[in-house]
Amino acid sequence: MKIVTWNVNGIRAVHTKGLFKELFALDADVYCLQETKSTLDQVPEDLRETSGYKFFLSHSLGRKGYSGTAIFTRETPKQVLVDIPHDIAKKYGLENDSYGNVNEEGRVIAVELDKYFIVNVYTPNAKADLSRVPLRQKQWDPAFLEYVKHLEKQKPVIFCGDLNVAHTPDDLANPKANTNTHGFTAEEREGVDKIIAAGFTDAFRLFTQGNGHYTWWSHFAKARERNVGWRIDYFFISQKLVKQVAGCTILDKQMGSDHCPVVLEIK
Repeated sequence: MKIVTWNVNGIRAVHTKGLFKELFALDADVYCLQETKSTLDQVPEDLRETSGYKFFLSHSLGRKGYSGTAIFTRETPKQVLVDIPHDIAKKYGLENDSYGNVNEEGRVIAVELDKYFIVNVYTPNAKADLSRVPLRQKQWDPAFLEYVKHLEKQKPVIFCGDLNVAHTPDDLANPKANTNTHGFTAEEREGVDKIIAAGFTDAFRLFTQGNGHYTWWSHFAKARERNVGWRIDYFFISQKLVKQVAGCTILDKQMGSDHCPVVLEIK
């Protein structure tokens, strides 16, 4: 099985550029998209009805053109799950963020397939003023981790998406200059530490070590051309799946967004 994750920074924009043809040429079984910025009726019909795939979307309820996640899957899911379950969201106060109800921003969509759950996530940005760091550390990150651990009790989990954090100094080009800036605070990085401590594995690091491997670049100062980037898009897998992973690759040549896709292959 081949799974692709990509923060498209606007599904309609990528479609208008004709770049989904390149994406579907990868012949993946599942595509997980983040920052889709569309309601279902705004997604072009020819894209929603891509031959051979079922399409599912979760969109922001309060703000149009904001956030959102989507999944294309060849296998018909046993069920489609949208958002973090209400009981977990309530436990961690996700409805009480100063920006609004973070669980109504279309940030999580999951499908249950025959062998595992695939969870697609677009994690909230901590904001340049770090105003959402408390949300990340005390609310979102623990709530999301509890959710995927709950799913894992039923079958193995693969979760992917834009986690909006570089985990280690090897995951961004300029770690010293960005220490304690949003995306590289100790609190956000701790969230990934806890994911790993809970038994999930960063699939990319099974095959590739060191720096220089990034999935997001600023639009400023030709950052992408100079590969001054951040690795903030991930695949995490249940421990039971580690031996089945055949590869995990960053497709840094794929244009169309400020992020690039990442591909996971499972035997």
